[in-house]
Amino acid sequence: MQRLSGLFGAFRLSLLLVGSGLGLLAGVSASPAAAQEENDRHVGYYYPSPQTQETYVARGRPLPQASRQMRVGFVVGYTTSQLEQPYPPEFVLYAKGAEAQKLIIASLDDDRMNTLYRARAVLAMMTAVARTMPIFVENGVEDSFTFFDLAGLLGFDQITVTDGRSFAHQVFLE
Repeated sequence: MQRLSGLFGAFRLSLLLVGSGLGLLAGVSASPAAAQEENDRHVGYYYPSPQTQETYVARGRPLPQASRQMRVGFVVGYTTSQLEQPYPPEFVLYAKGAEAQKLIIASLDDDRMNTLYRARAVLAMMTAVARTMPIFVENGVEDSFTFFDLAGLLGFDQITVTDGRSFAHQVFLE
């Protein structure tokens, strides 16, 4: 419970940087898995070549104020909150790319996020926490928006989840 509370605090701190406007909601749709990017310079440095990929069509457009600074601020706020907890972080978030548009979530422990199912479980946990945030609640989307939607609002276009050793899964946000 303490770890979930810490995750909640991390999201709350990070989302203070986002503001509270969701006025640009779009329709809901699904998309088949995307083809792997031809030139992902982060493969082999931050994570292994992804074994699995998917495309997620975000339910909202990026916030008008979404910027490199906001995405980096989200990661800094999240990381700062994690480091304030009385236990070591289980995973780390970082933003890469010229505009910090690629979010990477890397496990810091062995035997975590080393399968697609465990990676999705972490993302589901992040969705559960994101749904309690004022940005979702105040706009009435807390029961339908996901962590992927939050990332899309911030202007991320790709999320990679990795165990930091041999497994990686990528989500392309449209």
